[in-house]
Amino acid sequence: MRKPSKPVIAAVVVAQMVSCALAWHDLAQRSDAQVRGRKNLWRLFITVNPGNSIVYWLAGRK
Repeated sequence: MRKPSKPVIAAVVVAQMVSCALAWHDLAQRSDAQVRGRKNLWRLFITVNPGNSIVYWLAGRK
């Protein structure tokens, strides 16, 4: 099995960090009524795995 190259890994990491930052920013701008569930739980969920920011975009916003 071939290992991914360092530039590919770096690009994926940067993309995940940008996605996480955008989700955090969006979450901060929204009121509690515009978010499904508690905002603190979404912050934790996004932080645990930056890929979870996709779940926030799909299910966390009203």
